Amino acid sequence: MYITGLVSILLAAITTNNFILSKFLGICPFLGVSKKTNTAIGMSAAVIFVMLLATAATFPLNKLLEAKDMAYLETIVQILVIAGLVQFVEIVLKKYIPGLYQALGVYLPLITTNCAVLGVVQLNVQNGYDFWQSMVNALGGGLGFMVAMIMFSGVRERLEGNEYPKFWEGLPITLVAAAITACSFLGFTGLVDGIFGA
Repeated sequence: MYITGLVSILLAAITTNNFILSKFLGICPFLGVSKKTNTAIGMSAAVIFVMLLATAATFPLNKLLEAKDMAYLETIVQILVIAGLVQFVEIVLKKYIPGLYQALGVYLPLITTNCAVLGVVQLNVQNGYDFWQSMVNALGGGLGFMVAMIMFSGVRERLEGNEYPKFWEGLPITLVAAAITACSFLGFTGLVDGIFGA
């Protein structure tokens, strides 16, 4: 039964509770880095890595703060941990994958302020998840982020070569495409709950 619950959390985080398309968290990199599939994949991998590490690092800290009756410090501690992890990812990418580091540009440091990363840590606390549920939710959230980024980058690459009326060019057509992509996830509503009886 516990494993079924973990699978339900994973599938829900990827589909019905998708951070970008359902909760509207992480919109900045979604619109900024999704022009090319390779940069979308690289950004998504970095976000998954940071989400997992942030969840693993903040979970015991949150429990410690709750035990010391200092839960009001959770958000500050979470932000500090996430900022440190993003700096670590930035240093590693700059040293070992400079092409991806250059391609991500200013959006890599923005993972620090990416509300999807902070959102997954906060939702784990709000939902009362234990450690493994939190890790599965972080993995599912990261995979959902990647699915949304790859889907949208494919849409944007196909839109790039087309001609539009002047008023549709640039951001307007991007936002319309994002809305249609988000609507594609509405088909998953109720599916996860129906399968797993959650």
